[in-house]
Amino acid sequence: MQILERLFQLKAHDTDIRTELLAGLTTFLTMAYIIFVNPSILGEAGMPKDAVFVATCVAAALGTFVMGFYANYPIAMAPGMGLNAYFAFTVVLGMGIPWPAALGAVFISGCLFMVVSLVGIRELIINGIPRSLRLAITSGIGLFLGIIALKSAGIVADSPATLVTLGDLHQAPVVLATIGFFTIVALDYLKVRGAILIGILLVTVLSFVVGGNVFHGIVSPPPSVAPTLFKLDLEGALSIGFLNVVLVFFLVELFDATGTLMGVANRAGLLTPGKMHRMKRALLADSGAIMAGAALGTSSTTAYIESASGVQAGGRTGLTAVTVGVLFLACLFISPLAGAVPAYATAPALLYVACLMLRELVDLDWNDATESVPAVLTVLLMPLTYSIANGIAFGFIAYAALKLLTGRAREVQAIVWVIAAVFLFKFFYLPGH
Repeated sequence: MQILERLFQLKAHDTDIRTELLAGLTTFLTMAYIIFVNPSILGEAGMPKDAVFVATCVAAALGTFVMGFYANYPIAMAPGMGLNAYFAFTVVLGMGIPWPAALGAVFISGCLFMVVSLVGIRELIINGIPRSLRLAITSGIGLFLGIIALKSAGIVADSPATLVTLGDLHQAPVVLATIGFFTIVALDYLKVRGAILIGILLVTVLSFVVGGNVFHGIVSPPPSVAPTLFKLDLEGALSIGFLNVVLVFFLVELFDATGTLMGVANRAGLLTPGKMHRMKRALLADSGAIMAGAALGTSSTTAYIESASGVQAGGRTGLTAVTVGVLFLACLFISPLAGAVPAYATAPALLYVACLMLRELVDLDWNDATESVPAVLTVLLMPLTYSIANGIAFGFIAYAALKLLTGRAREVQAIVWVIAAVFLFKFFYLPGH
């Protein structure tokens, strides 16, 4: 017990071991859905699901352990939602980049993230990019997740006449996904812990009864991670699309991680003056986890906003995070259950996360067209071009152009001009993807 006190300074944070352990369990229950969702999404990109399952659990545990022991923050980490969709559907399936090269790009973005965290460039970038575009990136990823979820559930289907149309609502996956979605929303509204996980498990159980799914058990020794371990292709990552891919990974990681860390730490009362060095430690933990996750075989690992649920339950120190890490390692032994979860079971979770991410739009300045229009373009073009990169690109270009045309160029930070120029160069001088 004295070791835990020395490591995590429990008394100084006005907490105790029992509270921290319960907070860790609470956080884990709210984010455990990632062990089912991540293999499902990356599996669409041709990655072996069993190996991705192991990589997901281990990367989450490693990142969370570093966050707990090194930064002493009650913040958990795992492969990020949105980033995994960009990895699978845009980079691998859309641009035709092999998944080992995409893992290489993730690793390089993690290296860049660590460099900017160490030398202080992070503050320059964060402060220089307009708030409206930060809100738009989060909301756009939400809308992108939404269309992926609706497609996975069979509610939205492709149409040669109208591009998209309503799917066959009589199919079992559509019905089960709908049940799962309403279950998740209702349970979360009623503040039931693990609502998303309960919804996924409910649909999975029903899929064995009416969906034609096959049950292969719950517990087994962990599968091998060898098919993805150290399979990242750094040379392949340095391809013609390298700049575009790495830039998007880097920007989304930057905003997602920094926003989550500051939001959760602030809610826990941990952003007091004189302790900001712990935030730097947390960012270093984040960037290190990205590189470790890429080496293991998963998309970018990042801080989870669901950590706020553990903070709400009283978590104040790294012991909360360490508890989450231990639970992720325990999940390695339930791979048969993870492999049996169909895409339409995780679709409701994706759709609900999408709904939550879209609420950022309420904070836009809708009375200023030079702020709202670039943001809306960002949000719309992500799902409609099936690319987070394109949405971000049009947002930055439109923001810079509208400020210039309305005589407000001085309001634009230098970093925005640089990013807009990079994307313009990409569209007009690099081969299309």
